Amino acid sequence: MEKSLKQWGLVFTGPTLLAFLIAFLAPFAIGIYLSFTKFTTITNATFVGIENYQKAFEERQGFLQALGFTVLVTIIAIVTVNVFAFAIAYLLTRKLRGTNFFRTVFFMPNLIGGIVLGYTWQTIINAILRNFDTTLVSDPKYGLFGLILLLNWQQVGYMMVIYIAGLQSVPPELIEAAEIDGASKWQVMRNVTIPMVMPSITICTFLTLSNSFKLFDQNLALTNGAPLNQTEMVALNIVNTFFGRIGFEGVGQAKAVMFFLLVTIIAYIQLRATRSREVES
Repeated sequence: MEKSLKQWGLVFTGPTLLAFLIAFLAPFAIGIYLSFTKFTTITNATFVGIENYQKAFEERQGFLQALGFTVLVTIIAIVTVNVFAFAIAYLLTRKLRGTNFFRTVFFMPNLIGGIVLGYTWQTIINAILRNFDTTLVSDPKYGLFGLILLLNWQQVGYMMVIYIAGLQSVPPELIEAAEIDGASKWQVMRNVTIPMVMPSITICTFLTLSNSFKLFDQNLALTNGAPLNQTEMVALNIVNTFFGRIGFEGVGQAKAVMFFLLVTIIAYIQLRATRSREVES
């Protein structure tokens, strides 16, 4: 078997590796190069060094403001999405009637595209705010609330499924032993259930973090950065820079490279932090 794998392995993995090289590695390398140039096309690029990276941090670019708003949205989303998802998953593993129906209902929003969700929630929220003579884009706090509401509505169901799998893997005898020893429900939750589902918490935290940081289509459809780009997240800021300003394609590419590195570093730190708790548990 091992000899066959060595002999034929490349035949099966080759097409996938070639596609990965063409569709990801090559564009990624070209993108890094273009971030150091002033260009209109790949063949019309002039090397300018770190000028694009310096321009990216200018106040008029709005990159730092967008980054700060993105971090705020991400922090709130990580807490709210995971708390709600865990709470719903916990309730749906209590052998209540109709749990399969409710699992389906909570998961369905995850199947809807971000653009559709953005415009749908824009209509809903504006219909409510109209009663108070205001709109979603009249104040950045409404935009923040709308994004958090949309993220929760879309992602809670998906994270719920992961938490359900984690909760169902907790050995019942551990819970029974803790209850026999006189532990309260909160003590069982804190000292038995949560440590045992730490792998699920790691996965859900990572997915929420990465999805929130990379949020684009929902942000575009819901607020499009209004008012005055105060609800503009980083992905939208990069696209607006690249496609919205002639001669700033290199600056947009530099922002994209920095954004990739930032998300990678933060995700790595989060994985290390939560996985260390898995070892302790």
